[in-house]
Amino acid sequence: MTGSEESPSFRLAYVPGVTPAKWVKVWHERLPDIPLTLTQVPAAEAPELLRTGEADAGLVRLPVDRDFFSAIPLYTETSVVVVPKDHVITAVDEVTLADLADEVVFHPLDDVFDWDRPPGEAAFERPATTQDAIELVAANVGLLVVPQSLARLYHRRDLTYRPVTDAPQSGVALSWPEEATTDLVEEFIGIVRGRTVNSTRGRGSAGRPADGGASEGRTAKSGAKAAGKPQADKKSRGAGQSAARQKSGAAKSSGGRGQRARAGGAKPAAKRGKPRKRS
Repeated sequence: MTGSEESPSFRLAYVPGVTPAKWVKVWHERLPDIPLTLTQVPAAEAPELLRTGEADAGLVRLPVDRDFFSAIPLYTETSVVVVPKDHVITAVDEVTLADLADEVVFHPLDDVFDWDRPPGEAAFERPATTQDAIELVAANVGLLVVPQSLARLYHRRDLTYRPVTDAPQSGVALSWPEEATTDLVEEFIGIVRGRTVNSTRGRGSAGRPADGGASEGRTAKSGAKAAGKPQADKKSRGAGQSAARQKSGAAKSSGGRGQRARAGGAKPAAKRGKPRKRS
């Protein structure tokens, strides 16, 4: 390696609310010699970070620019309304947007929803961030609709949340510049898709015959032999049984005749009586 060459590494960006820990753990187990660097970035800034090459891939919120990025959708989150614990909404299990019509609902500048029209009454100002809006909810100034992961991320003891059944939903995806689909990006794609380390799409596996195929071939061949052997034995046993039956039948037949002959020869001859005199 020359002085100008850099050791390989993988840089993963992720937006607030997304938890990449389980995938990062698998990465460290499979590629312990290749560092993975995590960078949390606001949802609105993630695309630019990927465009400039400051991250190799990102766990981002949909939608993304499909003319530039590739994306693999991972999951869709439930949308919830964050309210104070003593709010009347806590009396129900879920609400609709219509239930929020008379409430002040904050619409922060980093809102991840693409609203046609934000629900409820407009607040006196738009908070800069979702975290700022959470603080205002805690102050009983208004309510906030967010993906469930953000409600958990900014959880406070004095707040709770309820699902909003007809609110827009936020999808999370693995995304990267389409023209920069490197081997390491492919490795991470395999991890998030749940491929095993021995997957045929893993490193170094292309072109190699699968052991499973050879095993299946050997099993099939052995099975054919095993299947043929009982058939031959069955045929032999059938022929032997038939011959035995014929022999037994013949023995029974000859034995019957011999017994009848011996029985006839052993029977004593009848005595002839004297002729009766006629008077």
